[in-house]
Amino acid sequence: MTQIAIAITGVSKTFSGTYHPALDGVSLDIHKNEFFTLLGPSGCGKTTLLRMIGGFESPDVGSIALDGVDMGRTPPNQRPVNTVFQSYALFPHMSVAQNIAFAPEMLGLPRDTIRTRVAEMIRLLRLEGLDERRPAQLSGGQQQRVALGRALAPAPKVLLLDEPLSALDLKLRKEMQIELKRLQLATGITFVFVTHDQEEALRMSDRIAVMREGKLMQVGRSTDIYERPANLFVAEFIGDANFLPAICVQRTGAGGRFRLACCGDHTVELTTEDASNIAIGAKATLMVRPERISLAPRESAQLFGEVSETIYSGSDLLLHARLADETLLRVHLSGALGATAPTAGSTGFAIPDEAVRAFAA
Repeated sequence: MTQIAIAITGVSKTFSGTYHPALDGVSLDIHKNEFFTLLGPSGCGKTTLLRMIGGFESPDVGSIALDGVDMGRTPPNQRPVNTVFQSYALFPHMSVAQNIAFAPEMLGLPRDTIRTRVAEMIRLLRLEGLDERRPAQLSGGQQQRVALGRALAPAPKVLLLDEPLSALDLKLRKEMQIELKRLQLATGITFVFVTHDQEEALRMSDRIAVMREGKLMQVGRSTDIYERPANLFVAEFIGDANFLPAICVQRTGAGGRFRLACCGDHTVELTTEDASNIAIGAKATLMVRPERISLAPRESAQLFGEVSETIYSGSDLLLHARLADETLLRVHLSGALGATAPTAGSTGFAIPDEAVRAFAA
């Protein structure tokens, strides 16, 4: 049975001088020992929610419980929570070991326990040989590891991470994504991570909450969020996608058949299993991920487009093709297929039915 680490119930918050709530009736359970990500564009409320879990903001309405205990009257320093912010905020006059030892010392833990915790963090964070260095003598990635070690040393039940990788370059950021996931698995601590980077969220998270304007749009595993978005906002925000105008021509249980409206005289019908809220004759928008579209010979192609641009990115090739009504079709081909990809002219494309998701227009 899944245990709940954080129970957020009906939380709303409106800041003075604003007309729209930063959070609007948010209810959410975060499980113990999971890597949970709050994802959304700037201003969606994700950082406000993180700060409420940490006790730095209070809800106007609703409650937040940690391990079944309501935190409404519990100040930040008495919550079983620690936070890693965007700025590492390391003490410049202290060594790596002293920075990591700071929180256990403030808790009054025995010296032997503190030494053990510091040694464990240095080993876990791969900082061997750096324990006597000052922050100014470390690289950005090493400083990030020390900040994590300082937050983890008191053994909190929950670690809050507010876009902690935003200051790192791309290569180091990807390395730290792997490190963070490894740390979460090694410690068994619940991680709550805030980011606006979709790829970062998909790489690391056990589950993701996509937020917009203070509301939850969808909560689920990375594969659910990417492959089965709950609404058009999630489909547009997560990853790259094609959006094709269509009309529902037949209902089949919870699914339906749709005729594309972007193919000129060439009639195309696609089938999807998620059309329960779209009536026959109603307009719809079909979503197809670029990597699910393949090249096809003329006799079996469903769509035809004029290839206008090819973009090489090393691992794959991105094709831009214009359909009959000038709709842009984006197609991702793997590196192996890229060598045979067309560079210009009319090209046929195929879309499997299972790759199609339908949304009411």
